[in-house]
Amino acid sequence: MLAKVMSGAVCGVEAYPVEIEVNAGRGDPSMVLVGLPDTAVKESKDRVLTALTNSGFKLHIGKITVNLAPADIRKEGPCFDLPIAMGLLAAKEDSLDPAVLAQYALIGELALSGEVRKVKGVLPMAIRLKKEGIKGFIVPFDNAEEAAVVEGIDIYPVHTLREAGDFLCGVSPLAPYRVEPASLLDSGQAEGEDFEDVKGQEVAKRALEIAVSGNHNVLVIGPPGTGKTMLARRLPGILPPLTLEEALETTKIHSIAGVLPAHQALIVRRPFRAPHHTISDAGLLGGGAHPFPGEVSLAHRGVLFLDELPEFHRNVLEVMRQPLEDGAVTISRAIATVTFPCRFMLVAAMNPCPCGHFGDPKRECRCSNQQIQHYRNKISGPMLDRIDLHVEVPAVSYHQLSSVAKGESSVAIRGRVLETRRVQRERFAGRPGVHCNAQMRPKEIQAFCKLAPAAQEILRAAITELHFSARAYDRILKVARTIADMAGVDEIRPEHVSEAIQYRTLDRQWWV
Repeated sequence: MLAKVMSGAVCGVEAYPVEIEVNAGRGDPSMVLVGLPDTAVKESKDRVLTALTNSGFKLHIGKITVNLAPADIRKEGPCFDLPIAMGLLAAKEDSLDPAVLAQYALIGELALSGEVRKVKGVLPMAIRLKKEGIKGFIVPFDNAEEAAVVEGIDIYPVHTLREAGDFLCGVSPLAPYRVEPASLLDSGQAEGEDFEDVKGQEVAKRALEIAVSGNHNVLVIGPPGTGKTMLARRLPGILPPLTLEEALETTKIHSIAGVLPAHQALIVRRPFRAPHHTISDAGLLGGGAHPFPGEVSLAHRGVLFLDELPEFHRNVLEVMRQPLEDGAVTISRAIATVTFPCRFMLVAAMNPCPCGHFGDPKRECRCSNQQIQHYRNKISGPMLDRIDLHVEVPAVSYHQLSSVAKGESSVAIRGRVLETRRVQRERFAGRPGVHCNAQMRPKEIQAFCKLAPAAQEILRAAITELHFSARAYDRILKVARTIADMAGVDEIRPEHVSEAIQYRTLDRQWWV
């Protein structure tokens, strides 16, 4: 007898339906899997048969053929255990009606005891299966929350193979799992680390507010212990809240990578990823024989923080140049070519020299000129051109450290950021792919970055004397546009251009 079961698989960040055909016939006991299964899928036959036996199902095994369609796409992982098991029951048992089975899709790994274990990528599968018109989706209990955020498809969580079988046979009912995505997003606005705890550093806080207001990349430079990392870790508190669409995009990536926390339905706060400087290019951008998302994609719609920037391998930094421009990274392998989104705000921190005290009026630098130049040359000019703001963070004085007065809170700063972002959303309405100033393309720069005559003269002098590149010129205009938006004016004035240029001088002062 032939039975068909619907399931799903993931390629990149998108899912596709997989139809599992199980044919049970006469002959010597055997089980063959076809349809380009990898090793984990091939091993499922042993897990499935043992789990069925230990769950109390008695099967008269003959010759069994399992086909995973479409047969020209490689199938990976143990996620097909549960649907294969249900297909075997439908092919061998009269109690499981194929018409009922056709209304549902199933996913899940099986333990030998019959327990259904969590798998990766359930959220994109639920989204795709809904489009295919599937009535219900039977998932492992630990995946129920993320799948249930998709409206229009009923999610049925199961703990065991027996529970799934009894439900499909009509022996015991299951209630669909429900969550409210809007309430989850509201709960994600709880306060974390606050800017009011930062002592001094008013210039750096101003620069970071500009960066967040326009979604600009920023490099923070200063000696050890001045608060560079502390400032960066407080950025999520002033970022705009995620929309539901952005939350789903971000959660899909985390689900595919297998890093979504247990029993968490959505990523409700903008990601903050801080990989160690020993990371490889594949770990940062993604890769592997079967491409997986890297840190740049896990930071999608959030912040990627690179501490000790010159300590990263140069080839790792250089491969980030294209994703920074395009907001996506494409990975090509013999088996597939996949594209992962990676629109993030880059925040980097570094010392001014290997010992960290170059330019410090109170501590002597022990580095030679050659050591300093070698340290700084680890960051190329093209990479620096893609960072909009370069900010110096000086040492904090004792008077500032001992002050009991609190600084401006993250709530107050976020209020100004939200107003500036609102202005940008209205300005770029009807322009696909552009939502903030950092995303402006040449035609948007020409349309919306009108300079006052005096501002044009300041920018001309700066470009001529400091030898900025064409890319740096565009970055200055974008940052100046953000500063003008924060001031609530439409025309970019001389003071706005001057402040934007101030955040570009370090790359020509040091890297010559």
